[in-house]
Amino acid sequence: MAAGRFVAFEGVEGAGKSTQVRLLAERLAAAGQAPVVVREPGGTPLAEEVRALLLHAAHDIAPTAEALLFQVARADLVARVIRPALAAGRVVIADRFALSTLCYQVAGRGLDAARVEAAVELATGGLVPDIYIVLDVAPAVGRERQQTQGKGPDRIERADRAFHDTVARAFRAAAGPNIVHVSADQAPEAVHADVWRALEGRWQRVPA
Repeated sequence: MAAGRFVAFEGVEGAGKSTQVRLLAERLAAAGQAPVVVREPGGTPLAEEVRALLLHAAHDIAPTAEALLFQVARADLVARVIRPALAAGRVVIADRFALSTLCYQVAGRGLDAARVEAAVELATGGLVPDIYIVLDVAPAVGRERQQTQGKGPDRIERADRAFHDTVARAFRAAAGPNIVHVSADQAPEAVHADVWRALEGRWQRVPA
């Protein structure tokens, strides 16, 4: 795999993003690529503080404030971690990026798309992943997986079912030259195999 590339995993809660990030990172590390792994929100001291507020605040957060807080965390992560890593020729693997904002805050919260996209542009400086891997799974399946793992819901996960169904439809409808959909209704190893094939199909030189 050519260095200096940016892969982001997306999907609903419980889609298996963290697992796929780990499997891809392990495969690349075994091939000598040593990827940089990040999560959103988070990845810098400031972004982790914002994460705690966004996911675990005891009080309500207005949708516009929520969207802007995500951009604060994203801007710091891009400036301090992602851009330097890409400039150094590293592969960056992200657990979520800007597509989540369009699905959660625009589709889910109903915010104006143009205004949110402008905020994202400011936060990222126009940086977009080389490839988004969207893990498609029904929200009910994701919830069941989280319950089986004993994971307590965070502030966003506690939103009602209609919200999460809307977010899921937005992810399934996401399309573009850098967006690939992978079915997450299968074992993690099978999902990883599909992810790897997607990367092989995009990039000429992928380590075995």
